[in-house]
Amino acid sequence: MPMTNLYHHLDAFIGYLTAERGASPHTVDAYNRDIMGFIKFSEENAFPMPDRKNIEKYMGYLREKGKKTRSIVRAISALRGLFNFLLVEGTVTHNPLEDIEIPKYTPPIPEVLSEQEVIELLNLPTGSRTSLRDKTILELLYATGLRVSELIKLKKSDINLEGGFLVASGKRSKERVVPMGTYSKDAIKSYLEKEKPKGIFLFPNKRGNMLTRQAIWKFIRKYGLKMEKSHISPHTMRHTFATHLLEGGADLRSIQILLGHEDISTTQIYTHVDSKRLKEIHKKYHPRG
Repeated sequence: MPMTNLYHHLDAFIGYLTAERGASPHTVDAYNRDIMGFIKFSEENAFPMPDRKNIEKYMGYLREKGKKTRSIVRAISALRGLFNFLLVEGTVTHNPLEDIEIPKYTPPIPEVLSEQEVIELLNLPTGSRTSLRDKTILELLYATGLRVSELIKLKKSDINLEGGFLVASGKRSKERVVPMGTYSKDAIKSYLEKEKPKGIFLFPNKRGNMLTRQAIWKFIRKYGLKMEKSHISPHTMRHTFATHLLEGGADLRSIQILLGHEDISTTQIYTHVDSKRLKEIHKKYHPRG
């Protein structure tokens, strides 16, 4: 396929990602940028056809620009996805990325809070108009490990206080039941009784509409700065939830279900906890530790 023809098929691929794969706007935007970057690079270097040699040159170009391995892996995944789509559509007869070796990428170990730091964070919201809401959100994030995108979509009808669970709508609109602990149930009950949020959402904005991810990120970062921990984010709470479960003896399969991970390999990043615990046991009990 001539390189210029990729432009004409990109919109269809983006539409497929959105409508059929249920990809998030963030993923769609990233894939679109990656593919456009490859097309631009190919045009500047007068590559007539997308083939393995050209793609490997593009990978080398990304490395020279100082792109991280994670970004390169995503770019290759975007291009591979595009050509797989074109294969299914019958537009091409082979995928030039079929035999491309993807660089090894090990996700960084996520930063987590200690139990004492979690308690400190949960006690920070006081004295402001949104304190009760903020505390309830923090309690819920730590109790359930919800993604921020799942949190902002929560409706009052998704909460079952009597049963002690909520229904979260995850990636590709897949629903899962997530248990809540006593502290988060009590926090939600108090919040609903005192704040009486209007509209259908559990945590609406002033107009009764869905809160934005940015709004959640900002107030959590505000409290993090009070603790002199500027890295704290909604995702920190999710990582902390999973790590504390594993430290308490939960198995990876259970954590995978609670987090809503489709693949157990995504959850395996938390095995660093087991490694850390084993090192501590070895150091404490081995005669040459």
